[in-house]
Amino acid sequence: MESLGEDCERAGGLSGQRCGREGIGLKGQLSEGVQGIGKRGDWQRVESRGGSGTGHLNGEQCPPGLGAASAPANAPSCLSAPRNRPEGKVLETVGVFEAPKQHGKYETGQLFLHSVFGYRGIVLFPWQARLYDRDVASPVTENSEFAFLFRSENVAGHGSKEVKGKTHTYYQVLIDARDCPHISQRSQTEAVTFLANHDDSRALYAIPGLDYVSHEDILPYSSTDQVPIQHELFERFLMYDQTKVPPFVARDTLCAWQEKNHPWLELSDVHRETTENIRVTVIPFYMGMREAQNSHVYWWRYCIRLENLDSEVVQLRERHWRIFSLSGTLETVRGRGVVGREPVLSKEQPAFQYSSHVSLQASSGHMWGTFRFERPDGSHFDVRIPPFSLESNKDEKTPPSGLHW
Repeated sequence: MESLGEDCERAGGLSGQRCGREGIGLKGQLSEGVQGIGKRGDWQRVESRGGSGTGHLNGEQCPPGLGAASAPANAPSCLSAPRNRPEGKVLETVGVFEAPKQHGKYETGQLFLHSVFGYRGIVLFPWQARLYDRDVASPVTENSEFAFLFRSENVAGHGSKEVKGKTHTYYQVLIDARDCPHISQRSQTEAVTFLANHDDSRALYAIPGLDYVSHEDILPYSSTDQVPIQHELFERFLMYDQTKVPPFVARDTLCAWQEKNHPWLELSDVHRETTENIRVTVIPFYMGMREAQNSHVYWWRYCIRLENLDSEVVQLRERHWRIFSLSGTLETVRGRGVVGREPVLSKEQPAFQYSSHVSLQASSGHMWGTFRFERPDGSHFDVRIPPFSLESNKDEKTPPSGLHW
């Protein structure tokens, strides 16, 4: 029997490196984080050489994660409460919030604050994805072998519903390296992983500080700083042009990199489902195929976000995966937590996100399952992971080139 799926949460790593908290080929460190959604207007953060902090804007809590920039003379003051302001921390203005776009897309070069994870970033380019939301479904009309992948049980128990995809905008972004140590709601510094070009079918490498962000998670702001984001790719991908709005435009290297790596970067499907006020969002990415021991091994990365939509504190305790291969093999994976952690979802930190990998000896398959959560009183409940497809690119010709252009 073939070896079906290899869940990196269980397998422990690729090429001798762990897939868990350190990520793949990453050396990001975890620290106590910060959270909060900001108010519109100029905003500031607490800066220090170690640790993290938050400020206050006109009595409201300021979101964390922004660095220094100049502010208008009439900028509102942003002061932290004295009891929450450790010695040696200062407030620095970073920019001016802009009104979030209700319609249309953000342009390349748009600066933003992530509304959930609090980091600074800049938009590289958009992706048009298909969002399959099982919380918004229609009565089933199709009948196929894998119809369950596009169905969601009716809460009232009156049969199932068909999940129709709708177009939704996501963005490829760069994360400011100064904010990575403060993002405690992520399992690791976010990165895009690629299969290596050499013969080792299990070797992966990563480009740290790349992320995918949904349109509604963008809190746009502007800055007069010509290099407002600290990332090694910022000045290779973007250049300052004061005649443009936003004033950061794509270099030819960004366009060439996007075109060459399109199959491995593309975000096409997003799956979402809510169970007992815990929303699970899954985004799968095809990474490519390699030959190993006279067989083909297909690789996917999947990113999962867990969000607590209620005020009750819950903790993730277990995961239960079902992995189906086109060859007809079904595998079950059980384990404690995810990527070595058992995250707590609270009102203060309601979200947690992580990435992992899976391989199949078939060109396509499906994954689904449950997460088991624990309440403060010790009771447990299962949260559904929405089923999602693992599809390969049939026209694959060349391996991913990562940073090469």
